[in-house]
Amino acid sequence: MQMTRSEPHKSRVLVVYTGGTIGSVQDASGGLVPLDFDEIHRHVPELEQPNREVEIISFEPPLDSSNVGTKEWLDLAKAIKHHYQDFDGFVILHGTDTLAYTASALSFMLEGLHKPVIITGSQLPIGLPRTDGRENLLAAVDIATTVRFNEPIVQEVAVYFGSSLFRGNRTHKASAESMQAIISPNLPSLAEAGVDIIYNEGLMYRDATAAFDVNEAMDNRIAWLPLFPGQPLEVIERMTNWPDLRGLVLSTFGSGNAPSNPALKSILSEAHNRGVTIVNVTQCDHGAVHPERYATAHLLRDCGVVPGGDMTTEAALTKLMVCLGRGYDGEEARSFMLRNIRGELTRFSALT
Repeated sequence: MQMTRSEPHKSRVLVVYTGGTIGSVQDASGGLVPLDFDEIHRHVPELEQPNREVEIISFEPPLDSSNVGTKEWLDLAKAIKHHYQDFDGFVILHGTDTLAYTASALSFMLEGLHKPVIITGSQLPIGLPRTDGRENLLAAVDIATTVRFNEPIVQEVAVYFGSSLFRGNRTHKASAESMQAIISPNLPSLAEAGVDIIYNEGLMYRDATAAFDVNEAMDNRIAWLPLFPGQPLEVIERMTNWPDLRGLVLSTFGSGNAPSNPALKSILSEAHNRGVTIVNVTQCDHGAVHPERYATAHLLRDCGVVPGGDMTTEAALTKLMVCLGRGYDGEEARSFMLRNIRGELTRFSALT
């Protein structure tokens, strides 16, 4: 019998270029404007390797990430859904300013995801000598093609930046200057890139849903309200009196505290009673909301406010959009926001 040798599997990666600094040049005014992705490909010929095939699609026109919103999140989710069966992994190139919002939103929109979706960008354009864009892009593509025991090591939305891989819905942009601009304040990195890429496989998220699909409905009739000392209550009252308001994320002091003001309690209680889902997250860079710790947190608990645990503001806002997009309200919305949906939340017994 004649033996035939099968060709080794060639991994296929789809790179989606949305815009951002990684593919930017300076215009006449000195500001950065996005280029066509072909220019990036010219600067990174190492993308082409014998064991992988990289295909590129681009937003037309490319966008500064300040212009990315719910429409663009849906466009990205639909692109992944359309190409899901044809590629082993996906890399999204994105501006850093709103990268954590996009990573969080996609994590909640993509249901039954069992392939890597790696989001990356850069602080310097890819054509500059000191750019971080080349390493970020090449490492993201490597991670998107890495398998163990015939399945991807990463099977979630993740962010690669500054030699670290983070869970997407745990990320936050912490610096406008540092090459380690993206951080994960409440969860260790999923991987660290040195000579080798070392994976923390015990932290990897696995979705129990078998079939891949996209949660397309997002309700953005929500608001974000950071509290500060001396804040006029009229501002809070006017915001909560918006007739279309369906959800509110409060950024509070420390472990979830707010002023012990009966007027504030009345405003928030009235909003809660008419069906507004209110979620409490901390203003701190690190830590969580613990409504049981201080008496100043009891006011919010008594108003029906949902403790957001250690969710980032980006995760709380985008999760709330998906929650309300599903038509949840009242106890159903509370249950959804308390539940760990995509690894965005560390379980605290006090939350329940």
